[in-house]
Formats: sequence, structure tokens, C-alpha cells
Amino acid sequence: MSHPTPLRLAIADDHAIVRMGYRRLLEDEPGMTVVAEYADADSAWADLSLRSAGDIDLLILDLSMPGRSGLDLLLQLHAECPGLKVLIFTMHDTEALRTQCLRAGAVGLIGKSSDPECLLDAVRRVACAAPPRAVAAPVRRADLPGHHHLTLREHDALMGLLRGWTLDQIAAEMGVSEKTISNYQTLIRQKLGVNTAVELMRYGQAHGLIP
Repeated sequence: MSHPTPLRLAIADDHAIVRMGYRRLLEDEPGMTVVAEYADADSAWADLSLRSAGDIDLLILDLSMPGRSGLDLLLQLHAECPGLKVLIFTMHDTEALRTQCLRAGAVGLIGKSSDPECLLDAVRRVACAAPPRAVAAPVRRADLPGHHHLTLREHDALMGLLRGWTLDQIAAEMGVSEKTISNYQTLIRQKLGVNTAVELMRYGQAHGLIP
């Protein structure tokens, strides 16, 4: 399907070299142009919140950025700029995270380890599709289950715990200390409202998080 005008794209990623690579890849494709770049969620929101509807066809959003997470930005955009499509492009490609992002308003998720053509294909598909309809009651962060409030590092630790890994196994996998994982575990239990490992597993089963 051809697009009557070039697809107007925006990129939010904290690495300048990565943004440069995205821009070159996308703009080498006929009918695509990158009109904005952002290094963090706050600068993205400051610009996107002032743009008129339809000014940008698609935002390509990384989740791991300094300050506010990309997930926080996604939720805010879905609530206050529901006509803007957001494609998540992240190192953290798990089924649980994919479900989390789609529920928060993303139109899709692509792992950064994917072939470049996968990103181009995803951009073509979602940017040329019908725009999402505004909802009468936008998703609010307070309305989401506890695991939607986890940071990406907490999410990774949670997935390790749900796989039955020990704290030292998770620490080795994530490249942090066992004490850090222990702190993540405490925060995870607080955010999910559980007190024991058994309750955590039951939560994971109830919300489809068990791998």
C-alpha cells in the first residue's frame, strides 16, 4: 500500500549513534523521513505534546532511557495523545513485556536484535494502517496491574524469579550484585502486593507471566 506523502517518523533513544543508525536506515527507504529525535522521555513529551494531530505518523520508542522510562512516556501519550502511533524498539523482548506494552497503547514491539528489515517492515505496516481510535476512558497508570509499574530491570528480575532462578543466578544473568537483586525482589513484592515466593508465583500465573 503506498502512502500519499512521506511517512513522518520520530525516534526516541538515548544513544546518539543508535539514533543516527535508525535515521540512515529509515531515510534510505523511499517514502520515509525522520522529522524529530529525542534523547529522553521528557524531551520527547515536551515536543510531542505541542504538535498537532497527524504531524508525526509514528514514534519509534526505546524503553530504557535516562530519567522517566519509555513505558511512562507510552502511557502518557496513550492517555493524552491517543492518535499518535508508537512502535517499541527495545533490547527487552519478552512475551510479558510485549503484552505490557500493547496494553499500554503501543501498536507493536520489535527487538533490537532483529534484522533491520524487520524494523522497516514494522514501520510500513503500522504507519500505513488505520490510526487508533481515541478511547473514552484512557488507560491510566494507576489502573494497571502491579507488574506494569516495574522498571525494566525489575521486570527482568521478576522474570528470573518466575523461572525459579536463585538470586545469584539472576544477578549473574543481569550483571549485578546479589544484593541488588535482593533489593529488586523487595521492590517487586511491594509493587505486586505479594509477601512470599508462593504468592509471587500465583501472581505470575494469574497474569500470564509464567514463561
